[in-house]
Amino acid sequence: MEIIDTIYNEIIGFLGISKAWEILQEGNYSAFKTFDGIVSLIYPIIPLLLILEFILGLIYKKPDTKVYKVNFLIYLFNRFVGRFIAIAMVTLCIGLFQKYALFETKMTWYWFIYGYIVWEFAHFLYHYWGHKVRLLWCLHSTHHAAENMNLSVTYAHFFLEAPYADTIRTTVCILLGVQPELLFLIMFVDGTYGAFIHVGENMIKDARFGPLNNFMLTPSHHRVHHAKNPLYMDTNFCNLLNIWDRVFGTYQEEKKEIKIEYGITREMDSGSFLNVYFGEFGALFKDIIKAPKIKDKLLYIVMPPGWSHTGNHKTSKMIRAEFLDKNYSVAERIE
Repeated sequence: MEIIDTIYNEIIGFLGISKAWEILQEGNYSAFKTFDGIVSLIYPIIPLLLILEFILGLIYKKPDTKVYKVNFLIYLFNRFVGRFIAIAMVTLCIGLFQKYALFETKMTWYWFIYGYIVWEFAHFLYHYWGHKVRLLWCLHSTHHAAENMNLSVTYAHFFLEAPYADTIRTTVCILLGVQPELLFLIMFVDGTYGAFIHVGENMIKDARFGPLNNFMLTPSHHRVHHAKNPLYMDTNFCNLLNIWDRVFGTYQEEKKEIKIEYGITREMDSGSFLNVYFGEFGALFKDIIKAPKIKDKLLYIVMPPGWSHTGNHKTSKMIRAEFLDKNYSVAERIE
């Protein structure tokens, strides 16, 4: 019975319906008008969309079975080994850095806008470094390994990535005055939308969202981010507001004439949990071993993926620049 209860609780937890179910059991329906009640209704949206997306994949005969299988295994593994680490890091950073905040915000709509812009900046930093520092790419590459896009990709992360990400994001936000209550609200909004932008073509074919594509980061933008096409490499690092990608020159729209190729450039078996989860660490270890000098061994850890001690670099920045020079004028690159 204990095993059955555990499985039941895990299913309820994954679907995000535990709080809503508790309210329904109590019969206190007015609770749905409170903030917690509204949140309880929002949490199940992404898991239910994932199930719908999978069903549509079966109907369209494009179920992406391999992607779902590996991402499900990653979800289970992460639940086992890293359940509370990220939450602990957020709490630790708040305790350490709140006293050094430049000022303190309040729970108002204008401070919410300020806080979200700060959060997006912090998210940009963590995400950018996750692509540009080889060791951090080892943490982040698990999220990019899938060769098709669907909502299950939301759950595909190396278990240490969330603590690293939340340490960066929480520290920046707290130091720039975002109070914890406001930060948690922003995290909830960002987490929900950040999951939604992984929606696949089985559910939404053209995810540009019309005029909204000019003002916010849409699933189309994030599909570009997950692509390994030379034009799309290392672009669109933001989550909801694409302001910082525009500021730092990493903004890229999806081009109709270039079909997105998902995945990473390293040769790998995307249907293997071990290869998806630990493969980049293995590749990094091999490069460190073959480097003749201590300096080069250390540089492999901190330099971008594709850097080589031989000088034969194949970083994404170089590959993308070469592609742009051959195929596009400056004016054509973001059209």
